Amino acid sequence: MEDYDDDVVVDKKEKKKMKKMEKEKEKKKEILPSMIKNKEKRSAVHAKLKHQKKVEKRKKLKARDAEEKRALELGEEPPPRKIPRTIENTREFDETVCKPDDELFAGNDADEFSSVLKRERNPKILITTSRFNSTRGPAFISELLEVIPNAHYYKRGTYDLKKIVEYAKKQDFTSLIVVHTNRREPDALLIIGLPDGPTAHFKLSRLVLRKEIKNHGNPTSHEPELVLTNFTTCLGHRIGRLIQSLFPQEPNFRGRRVVTFHNQRDYIFFRHHRYIFETKESKQSDSKVKNRKDGKGEKNTQQKVIARLQECGPRFTLKLRSLQHETFDTKGGEYEWVHKKQILVHFGLVHEQPMENCDQFCPIVYSTLVEYLKII
Repeated sequence: MEDYDDDVVVDKKEKKKMKKMEKEKEKKKEILPSMIKNKEKRSAVHAKLKHQKKVEKRKKLKARDAEEKRALELGEEPPPRKIPRTIENTREFDETVCKPDDELFAGNDADEFSSVLKRERNPKILITTSRFNSTRGPAFISELLEVIPNAHYYKRGTYDLKKIVEYAKKQDFTSLIVVHTNRREPDALLIIGLPDGPTAHFKLSRLVLRKEIKNHGNPTSHEPELVLTNFTTCLGHRIGRLIQSLFPQEPNFRGRRVVTFHNQRDYIFFRHHRYIFETKESKQSDSKVKNRKDGKGEKNTQQKVIARLQECGPRFTLKLRSLQHETFDTKGGEYEWVHKKQILVHFGLVHEQPMENCDQFCPIVYSTLVEYLKII
């Protein structure tokens, strides 16, 4: 009998092994779209796999909603939702992040931007170009003039930048913006705070003008609302105040214009929108309350306020290259911060690569604006 029992146990183990082997073979037999040479069959298999993934995702969502509904009916807490793993929530903690009780905020009253941000002076911006301008540069500048209130464009000509800075100081300008072009494309922005600096050099990329944006809107002359997000480090706080000093501190809410500077992974994404609040009626039928005569459910209308956005353009991405004390000075100027890669490029040790794509961050900027509109 003992020998017989041992044989039964061995047979069960062998069957389990055989089942595992069969499952592994089935997995290997699965045909991937990349293995198919015929284009039509490959696209059909790809569509089928995509549909299967959608169905599985819907089943998971329905099961999660059912669990939440059941928990609410029983008066229990619903199960916590899973947090997606992203680059932002898995990055290491940055020690340079400012805290509310940091000494940096105490020095805001005495920095270079305090007079503008305290509304003692109205921002007045001078915009110019590099010496060799392109055809796309003026189009970008004309849209910048519509974005930044009280901005004035002056042709560069053959004047040195230091002379332009002196002229701007005499004319009581608060900031100077220089649009640099290379190969007929704007590729850099130089923002100089006046009269005492600082000077920030940004790399500009992924420029999309208004006419290139589908279903774009036309901005009005109202002063816009400014949204700055993720400028939390010491350097980010300083850059945020520099950007803030370009815009007036009394926005006109009737214009419904929003200018967003969204900082993510040291890239600053610029967007310009108009928003509108709409009331929509949603019809809901109550099955519990019924008409005795007709036996039909009564319909209740509920009004919901929905915020809609329309992009006005332009759209571009900025990357800080250097931050210099005082006004522009390439020889004797002291730098607060310089990008490491910029130093290597300057000495020819590393070749500069194009900036990464910003299309994946558009939903993030959109969600940031929606949250801002909810607060309003």
